[in-house]
Amino acid sequence: MDGDGWSRCALGHRHWGRYGAAGLLVLAPGSVVLLQHRAPWSHGGDTWGVPGGARRRTETAVEAALRETVEETALDVTQVRTTGRHVDDHGGWAYVTVLAEVDAPLPVTAERESLALRWVPVSEVAAMPLHSGFATAWPLLRLRLAS
Repeated sequence: MDGDGWSRCALGHRHWGRYGAAGLLVLAPGSVVLLQHRAPWSHGGDTWGVPGGARRRTETAVEAALRETVEETALDVTQVRTTGRHVDDHGGWAYVTVLAEVDAPLPVTAERESLALRWVPVSEVAAMPLHSGFATAWPLLRLRLAS
């Protein structure tokens, strides 16, 4: 894909995604969110986070988040309603978490980038070994889910 590759932001950090990256944080009734246990070989591997990945040159953050989620979970994104965005801007590179809702926890299937997929109670997310970027954003994301 044209977005695959490493880039460096203005803060000097190395990030996956030449044009930034995006992921999908899906909330279902019962206050559960879909999380992905990332494969050990992936960037930030063996941690939990949202399905997502590198944006393509011409993709919006929403398009990238939905595409990556389908690729990594087989979630039926036609059932997803986007409700907002959280932008983690590092200067020249950004990760956009697209917030979304579904009417019920939907079936998912782990593919090669996932060790597991799980609908996790919001109250239990912070206790999991989280991807560093997701861990930093989680307190703000949790507040956005509650509103």
